[in-house]
Amino acid sequence: MIPQACAAFSVPAFLDGTPETILVVEDEAIVCELAAEALSDEGYRVLTAADALEAEAILARESVDLLFTDIDLARNTNGIALARHARRERPDLAVVYTSGGRGSLSHGEAVAQSVFVPKPYRPSDLVALTRDILRRSNPHHA
Repeated sequence: MIPQACAAFSVPAFLDGTPETILVVEDEAIVCELAAEALSDEGYRVLTAADALEAEAILARESVDLLFTDIDLARNTNGIALARHARRERPDLAVVYTSGGRGSLSHGEAVAQSVFVPKPYRPSDLVALTRDILRRSNPHHA
């Protein structure tokens, strides 16, 4: 199983003044809005998509630092396939999966060094996890 997330709240510090970009992929509008708002309130640039097709289009035109995706998405798309596609294009892309229908993901399903957050999650936990992941992948934003 891949690691599950639980972390303390802290505020991101962008040393070069450029906020990192998070792509939130979630087909439940209220859940998407809550996650996006929590991340945006902490200074991250947040893009949203309701399905993998929309997310792939965003990834093709935007520089994204972290992909936060639900597993089961609209239009019969899924976050597992989305993350695999995204990693083929950007091997260094940080990936966080979420799902209300599963308790975990196996290493075989998930892309390497990804994290799984079961629903429901607290927005503050998502923010703290995001900060921790991005700090490890981008030490200059520590």
